[in-house]
Amino acid sequence: MGRPANTTLIVLAFFSIYIIWGSTYMLNKVAVAELPPFFLASIRFTTAGLLIFIIARIMGKSLAISRRQLLNTFIVGVLFLSFGNGLIVWALKYVDSGFAALEISAQPLVVLFLMWLLQGKRIKPMSLVGVALGIIGVFLLVGQKEIISQENNVLGMVMIFACMLSWAYGSLFVGKADLPKNFFVNTGYQMFTAGLTLALSSFMIGEEWVAPSEWSSPVLWSMLALISFGSIVAFTSFNYLLKQVSPDKVATSTYVNPIIALFLGWYFLEEQVTLQSIIAAIVLLTGVYFITTTRTSITIPRFSGKIKR
Repeated sequence: MGRPANTTLIVLAFFSIYIIWGSTYMLNKVAVAELPPFFLASIRFTTAGLLIFIIARIMGKSLAISRRQLLNTFIVGVLFLSFGNGLIVWALKYVDSGFAALEISAQPLVVLFLMWLLQGKRIKPMSLVGVALGIIGVFLLVGQKEIISQENNVLGMVMIFACMLSWAYGSLFVGKADLPKNFFVNTGYQMFTAGLTLALSSFMIGEEWVAPSEWSSPVLWSMLALISFGSIVAFTSFNYLLKQVSPDKVATSTYVNPIIALFLGWYFLEEQVTLQSIIAAIVLLTGVYFITTTRTSITIPRFSGKIKR
């Protein structure tokens, strides 16, 4: 394990993956109210990728990677960030941030399904219980009349599900892909290449690019927080924790993030939190618990993690 773990750093790292990642839904919701979604995501990841490269060089890390590693980081960046995060930001134009976080919390269920479908992995009884609870929780969440009756909400739900499929397949891909050994460099390439593909996508669909000087103060602060804290600090904390504590403890962010997102969306954005949403959250997160704590459990990666079996 190396040097003894620093308790203060561990506490701060958990704060990062709990609170900061939980707040990114609200921050994206604020920013996408003014900025086009692909343009927004492109600025975030291109800037974060460049900053990571600068930090890596200051730390004395080599940025040299092979052609195969460059191709693989590009593929992972597209799966996790260009398609995955880009569509999430787009979906936030139509659905509440807390709702999006709750739907995304079912991602371990999707990963488990793809592991069974594509890799023939046997689903253990406890995981089957989790799958059943997860399906019930998702049904309770998306089946609310007051939600599905709102304009374009169903479109937003479908977008989020498509993102979950992309993330799930990306989770399987990184388990076998040849990627840069240094996670910081690995992340930098994923974010930078994803930022470029998002910029190209934004240009191709005709999004209006807005100069930072024209952004409102809430959008400007949201973008700064997404770049510095959401993309760099929280991800570094995640990888630090994977080396210091057990993966199942790190995976507790899966349960905390939706709660943080629901609270922040309700408190700052006046989003509605229904009783059915609360019940759905309890049922869904209980199902996720059963899935992620089974011996064949998985730790869902944040941009460049690996599946933990």
